[in-house]
Amino acid sequence: MPTIHYILNDGSRQSVEAKPGSSVMENAIHGNVRGIDAECGGCCSCATCHVYVDAAFVERLPPPDELEAEMLDFVASERRPESRLSCQIPMTAELDGLVVRIPEKQS
Repeated sequence: MPTIHYILNDGSRQSVEAKPGSSVMENAIHGNVRGIDAECGGCCSCATCHVYVDAAFVERLPPPDELEAEMLDFVASERRPESRLSCQIPMTAELDGLVVRIPEKQS
């Protein structure tokens, strides 16, 4: 199974084995990763699962669709070029070792 490495606000790292096809957000919730609120449950309607994708992985992801791009305008922490909503990133074998940083605040 691919692994996701979440970098928490305090700089610590929490790694979670991810089921292919599940989202980065779903894996954070199932792995009890602090800082991913996911208030909408993954419907791309709240922007509380915002993450910063490590530069080594940004190009491996499809670009955000129109809805995700709009929701990224409402994130509580700074929006950056590597900002994504973790509910919109499906895990694949090619993303094994994915590193995402959790922003300081989600709402």
